[in-house]
Amino acid sequence: MSAKAKKRKENTSAEPKVKITVKELKRQKVLLFWSAIIVIYGFIFYYLPLGGWVMAFQNYKPAKGLLHSEFVGLDKFKRLFSDETFLRVIRNTLAMGIINLVATFVMAILFAILLNEIRQRRTKKVIQTVSYLPHFLSWIIVTGILHDVLSGTGIVNEVLMNLHLIDKSIDFFAHPSYFWPIVAFANVWKETGWNAIIYLSAITAIDPSLYEAAAIDGAGRMKKILHVTLPGIKPTIIILLLMNVGNVLNAGFEIQYLLGNGLVQSVSQTIDIYVLKWGISQGDYSIGTAAGIFKSIVSIILIVIANQIAKRNGEERLY
Repeated sequence: MSAKAKKRKENTSAEPKVKITVKELKRQKVLLFWSAIIVIYGFIFYYLPLGGWVMAFQNYKPAKGLLHSEFVGLDKFKRLFSDETFLRVIRNTLAMGIINLVATFVMAILFAILLNEIRQRRTKKVIQTVSYLPHFLSWIIVTGILHDVLSGTGIVNEVLMNLHLIDKSIDFFAHPSYFWPIVAFANVWKETGWNAIIYLSAITAIDPSLYEAAAIDGAGRMKKILHVTLPGIKPTIIILLLMNVGNVLNAGFEIQYLLGNGLVQSVSQTIDIYVLKWGISQGDYSIGTAAGIFKSIVSIILIVIANQIAKRNGEERLY
């Protein structure tokens, strides 16, 4: 018998199979009950609604329903990609999604590392608590703060004018070039502390003896970060990056909708706002569904591509 066959036989004998009997099912009845509830919940709220995707291939009329509406094939998708507004919306969504991903991802890692370097536990806890509190604020409150801070009489204009960097106040919400940086800043301020929690957990799991060995070799704080901390949290970084890549098209809805106005409409509209405008406000549910399907398909493709790249490079991956 070959060595591989012997090993396989040993592994098989080491892990006895549990026979599925009535007695075993009764013993696991509580676990099976709650598992069934979760499966039913997922089916009802995640898979059953997918039947509504049929609307994207119909000239859907609520009065006729899904079964009796006229089937139009890919006409709604052709209309989408022939619409200059939708193409501009895709550009806005991708741009803000990528900017938000890079900014929030990098800042969360940097903040977690810097917070880990604080030696006083009380100070560290206070800073961490203060940093993740904005996560619990609604976007209504956040946009209200932004309006006050960036208004003509806000603190930003006051500081710039007192430093003689500008002669008159700037209307930040009237210039399209400022909109994407404002959205990125808002996301970083709101989510950095919350996103850093998982990186802090990964850092605490690093073996302290590695830092001691690095100190013996003469490594300073920066060397320890580069050669111990970052490699130690690398698997966590890769997994979270793969998961967040699929959310690039989820650039947001609330902040763009609340901060947007006629002057910055060309850069503020996202796919979600487009779906709201045409799918709900205008009553064209088919075009809104088609836009939603496009968004979902692109997200799946991005996750698959990113996962394959990680797999080829021998990194952590989702599957």
